[in-house]
Amino acid sequence: MSIRVLVADDQEIVRTGLAMILDAQPDIEVVGQAADGRRAVELARRLRPDVCLFDIRMPGLDGIEATRSLAGPDVDDPLAVVVITTFDLDDYVYAALRAGARGFLLKNAGADLLSQAVHAAANGDALIAPSITARLLGAFARTGRASPPVRPGEALTDREEQILATVARGRTNSEIADEFHISLSTVKTHIASLMAKLGARNRVEIAMWAYETNRV
Repeated sequence: MSIRVLVADDQEIVRTGLAMILDAQPDIEVVGQAADGRRAVELARRLRPDVCLFDIRMPGLDGIEATRSLAGPDVDDPLAVVVITTFDLDDYVYAALRAGARGFLLKNAGADLLSQAVHAAANGDALIAPSITARLLGAFARTGRASPPVRPGEALTDREEQILATVARGRTNSEIADEFHISLSTVKTHIASLMAKLGARNRVEIAMWAYETNRV
């Protein structure tokens, strides 16, 4: 089955280009396009795409607020959102992740990375542009949250600590499986266990917790 994607960007040429790149993938289908955040949220709630690809700077409602509306901590049935922007600014990255984004890319990332990010988000995974992963998560940890990091309800196993560190470094499930010579299903089991123990909704939040608790 195809991954259904909604693309939102206020620049028509960019929006059309992103849609063409994604539609060219054999297992991705662009089911909607929007030129502003409000329309994007409206379409997302009606179409329930597998992944939303949102620009940050949009009129009416920006990509951060649109993401929060669809994937924020108060949303009961969150959608997967990947934020894409021209601007490599830490403030944007922090805001996108806090709003619930499952990925963060720069517009010059290229077709391959864009496709990877969409596939990752659709699979409950997360992909952040490699050029900014370590920097942004480390800086996020230094800024701190309003409340202390959660304490796991159950101690992490040695293997979970190892998996935690690789997630914090931005590794995908396939890369983790190769590194530890384990199956993909085993990696997913460890990720699910980490999410349950940490109360995390996705691997981005797992990575944040790792940095906040000085695991990395």
